[in-house]
Amino acid sequence: MATSPAPAPVKKVPIHLQSAQNRLYIKRGHVVNHDGIQQADIYIEDGTIRYVGSGADFVVPGGCRTIDAAGLMVIPGGIDPHTHFQLEFGGTVSVDDFYQGTKAAVAGGTTTIMDFVIPKKGESLLEAYDEWRCRADTKVVCDYGLHVAITWWSKSVRDEMRILCQERGVNSFKCFMAYKGLFQVTDSELYEIFETCKELGAVAQVHAENGDVIAKNVQKLLAAGVTGPEGHELSRTEEVEAEAVNRACVIAHQTKCPLYVVHVMSKSAGIELARARRRYNGVGIYGETLAAALGTDGTNYTHQCWHHAACHVLSPPLRPDPTTPEFMMKLLAQDDLQTTGSDNCTFNKAQKELGRGDFTKIPNGVNGVEDRMSVVWEKGVQTGLIDPQR
Repeated sequence: MATSPAPAPVKKVPIHLQSAQNRLYIKRGHVVNHDGIQQADIYIEDGTIRYVGSGADFVVPGGCRTIDAAGLMVIPGGIDPHTHFQLEFGGTVSVDDFYQGTKAAVAGGTTTIMDFVIPKKGESLLEAYDEWRCRADTKVVCDYGLHVAITWWSKSVRDEMRILCQERGVNSFKCFMAYKGLFQVTDSELYEIFETCKELGAVAQVHAENGDVIAKNVQKLLAAGVTGPEGHELSRTEEVEAEAVNRACVIAHQTKCPLYVVHVMSKSAGIELARARRRYNGVGIYGETLAAALGTDGTNYTHQCWHHAACHVLSPPLRPDPTTPEFMMKLLAQDDLQTTGSDNCTFNKAQKELGRGDFTKIPNGVNGVEDRMSVVWEKGVQTGLIDPQR
């Protein structure tokens, strides 16, 4: 099992430099907010913005680090709603721990990440949550929060959801409609989980793929001798994703529960989500795509290099239609999708090799926490599809 390097010790800042570390003045930048862009100066102290204005009425304190941002844009730190650091999956552990992962996030302009607590079947949600806190609290270098996955269902799970909401500040719960026999919940369980989320004022999330159909497809493909990474997408086609998106939206409407569909990866699934948002106006339905879906496509699965193909394996998979990335960006521009996550769950070459000879054993996941904001900027802002405020 691969192990991550221990985080570097925190270096103490000499006392004569501490004021410059705690005080920052950014002048003459174009400050970007959701409601407009203005040229302004910004003063930050102890991590808090204390002043935004022309600078004419502000006296810069002594011992302050100053950045001249003339001609540059100053934008808020990004929020990545979807990461998986130190995740146990497929007999191994993702290589980015909470130190390496959040360090990469900050390097890419992201200052808050949302990771997922994923309990094993039968495991207490509270114990799993505490375990994730122990993994993260001493390592993170940026703000973070936790979603909690519901991987099994019982009265005790329902009771622990209430405790997590009322005492731990958790307000979102993720359900898997895929990974049959591992994380997948049934439709009747999904209905009850959504009802519970509604009662608690929490948002339900879904990984939307039809796990039963995938399991049948996998059997057929392996029996036919399809073992390479191309089998991953062939077993989880667009319609398998789109059907599950529609089904989740119907259940959300029936239970009047707000729904957030994570990692929408295909044209078909995006169209289903957009239709549901219009059809069920009044029930909050939201969609997330990924930096990977905006930046590349599923033609990588047929690459002649096995490792190249395997490194692109994630679920739902990238789609072989090369026009998909631009289509997904347009869905974001039209507000048919609302957010972009990274789903950062990185496995190295040796770990991906676990699936040599059986694509179902390739650990699912790609990188992206550092690249997410630059991908959206390049594919969205620079192409004119969205403006900087969006």
